[in-house]
Amino acid sequence: MEFLFDSANLADIERYSACFPITGITSNPSILKAEGKIDLFAHMRKVRSLIGMEKSLHVQVIAEDCAGILDEAHAILRNIDNQVYIKVPTTEEGLKAMRALKAEGVNVTATAIYSKIQGFMAIAAGADFIAPYYNRMENLDIDSCETIAAFRQMIDSCGARTKILAASFKNVAQVTNALLAGAHTATVQPGLLHEAFGMAAIKKAVDDFHTDWVKVQGEVSITELS
Repeated sequence: MEFLFDSANLADIERYSACFPITGITSNPSILKAEGKIDLFAHMRKVRSLIGMEKSLHVQVIAEDCAGILDEAHAILRNIDNQVYIKVPTTEEGLKAMRALKAEGVNVTATAIYSKIQGFMAIAAGADFIAPYYNRMENLDIDSCETIAAFRQMIDSCGARTKILAASFKNVAQVTNALLAGAHTATVQPGLLHEAFGMAAIKKAVDDFHTDWVKVQGEVSITELS
């Protein structure tokens, strides 16, 4: 079980990665839009400097044809670093590009997955990660958990190295359901996790512990007892 941040916001990545045990960062053009007009390569190098080389960094292409995807992938690898996972939409041209990139030894994340056949093909193409869109599938009346479970069954039965990187969440319940269905990892907006840990019940429990301590020990910390 792993967690990634679905974000390109430098402040959020720095702040929340100190709290949550993430293993990487994912981004796409929609996420980058929130940062305004940026220098893509310089910005993603800053992200890399924050998370280090031991964590995965996923950057998406925008070209739709195989030749364009390959050109953009090579530009990303040259201008950020050669360990970046290239996010490729799982289309016919995307699958063609994935196979070519894997033949070069490039890290690949197959994204925009809504159906089982997309996922199966991406696994067969050798993608390192497949990213099923949980909430978007639900909006289309597709059983997200059943789809993820099918991916996991196929991966396990074939001995594939592909990991399921569940994405597109609107609440934490969807995140936990995806993991319980068999996803190896989930990419989540930092704010969603922040909200989950900000629930009133957690704050009340912490406050109650403090109140009970003060009633017995007074306003003194544990370190002051030594």
